[in-house]
Amino acid sequence: MPANKGDRVMFHMKLFLNKGDEVPLNETQGKHLPKDMVQVVGGVTFVDRTIVLGRREAIAGVEHALIGMKVGGYRKVRVSPHLAYRDKGIHDLIPPDAVLILELWLRESV
Repeated sequence: MPANKGDRVMFHMKLFLNKGDEVPLNETQGKHLPKDMVQVVGGVTFVDRTIVLGRREAIAGVEHALIGMKVGGYRKVRVSPHLAYRDKGIHDLIPPDAVLILELWLRESV
């Protein structure tokens, strides 16, 4: 069944800048999270991210991409700054007004 607004979903995500450089968000956050929220698959670190769709618990680009996905699904999407971090960015990770490439894997949906 596809994920819809109001559903609680758990997903994995990788972030890239528009030119292809990976944003090490998982590795950076993984150092500060409980071990049961962090998975390493094939040497790649993933954070189990859980949100309720439609409650603005993630950037808009993530929520838009997850809606309609089925469990086990994968999407790669390009996200404009107005659906991401706008002119603020994230210090030392994402510059202001950055276009992002997101890779998303929907792991669970309730």
